[in-house]
Amino acid sequence: MLIAREKEIAMLKATAGKDESQFVAIYGRRRVGKTYLIRETFDNNFVFQHSGLANADTAEQLEGFANSLKTFGLSEFDAPRTWLDAFQLLKQLIVKKSDDNTKKIIFIDELSWMDAKNSNLMTALEAFWNGWASARKDILLIVCASATSWMLDNIIHNKGGLYNRLNLQIHLRAFNLRECEMYLSANGVDLSRSQILEGYMVMGGVPYYWSFVERGYSMSQNIDKIFFGQNAPLKREFDYLYASLYRRPDQYISIVRALGMHKAGLTREELLKYTGIADSGDFSKKLTELEECDFIREYTCFGKKRKSSVFQLIDNFTLFHFKFLTSKTQDEHFWTNAVATSQRNAWCGLAFERVCLEHVPQIKAKLSILGVSTEVHSWLAKKDEDKGIAGSQIDLLIVRRDMVIDVCEMKYSIGEYNVTKKDDDAIRRKISDFITATGTKYAVHPILVASNGMAYGKYSGTFQMCITADDLFKEI
Repeated sequence: MLIAREKEIAMLKATAGKDESQFVAIYGRRRVGKTYLIRETFDNNFVFQHSGLANADTAEQLEGFANSLKTFGLSEFDAPRTWLDAFQLLKQLIVKKSDDNTKKIIFIDELSWMDAKNSNLMTALEAFWNGWASARKDILLIVCASATSWMLDNIIHNKGGLYNRLNLQIHLRAFNLRECEMYLSANGVDLSRSQILEGYMVMGGVPYYWSFVERGYSMSQNIDKIFFGQNAPLKREFDYLYASLYRRPDQYISIVRALGMHKAGLTREELLKYTGIADSGDFSKKLTELEECDFIREYTCFGKKRKSSVFQLIDNFTLFHFKFLTSKTQDEHFWTNAVATSQRNAWCGLAFERVCLEHVPQIKAKLSILGVSTEVHSWLAKKDEDKGIAGSQIDLLIVRRDMVIDVCEMKYSIGEYNVTKKDDDAIRRKISDFITATGTKYAVHPILVASNGMAYGKYSGTFQMCITADDLFKEI
């Protein structure tokens, strides 16, 4: 059963209903549900389906393709020696099944794996589409791969024969909090929103990760079973994650590792320094690819130009891995036993901030400004005694066209958050530094985003509004 993919399903079905042949590409990070989306949308009703083989050479890939042709009804043919041969055989299969005017759906999964060294796969694919399939009216070709960098280079931004040939491209993203709640409910798992938030801070919204959450266990127990148990299914997920997306993952991992050590993020120049990677267009490309996979975000500090933009690690699972999984603890109940420890409490604060950054639309909805044009920024100012700046950092600024800037302070707590004099002093200092440094004429509103709401007391009036985790679960 498909959960929370209504928009993507509608686009795919609308494309399938066109009177001309259509070429569709779907990409996104590993485990996000690309293959499941396609199979469920079309109820496995394919004229031909094939999935590339991991770590196989061209001869093995061609043999696998030939086996798929046989499975779908083509028989008595010479084994293909090249991809041109293979796609010629695919044409024969389609013609064999062209007994009506319905769309012939061709689904090729893990296309990047088929592109072994010197395979000439792309030449054959271009010849198949440009020279034959696009001239018909009954072909729906869907290609898919987890290797996002390969998909971007070879399909989405192809500068050769497939340039501007796509009819639809879908960047399939992870679930938000509401969608994770729907997914658990559909699987018969009943957990409180505070527990779902805990899981989201660990796993993000990757559906495959959530598929391991079992009913009858708390979220802490589930996290132990998924990541720390003797046979934990995702204990080594990090090793496979980046390798599946990028053919040479070492430098990508160096980038996210450097960002994982710096909460506020790093500029491009700082990243070059910390990673030791050469300054080149290829480095810029890697940053773009990591952003396309939603591992990092690029943001511009308010009042500064784009060239001073900062890159920040926002992938929940990667942050969790660096903080807790690199130690390779032997404690199968590590997460449950870590409750209330300083290490876990510090991580919770950072992880909750990342969850908030992933749910800005929900924050805007609570502020009743979904219809207002906005820009989202972070902001950082170093101490400058001459200008009267104490030194401040603001992780989330929502700059509104209606001349208001919402300064969002994000706090994680088990119960209601008690605003203290220290909090009051801190937010006042931040706003003072911000106005002094930027010279803004906008009204500045302090907003509290607290996981379990705010306890009303002496300093609760410091904030104009409190947004809770429940608000982050709202449908947009």
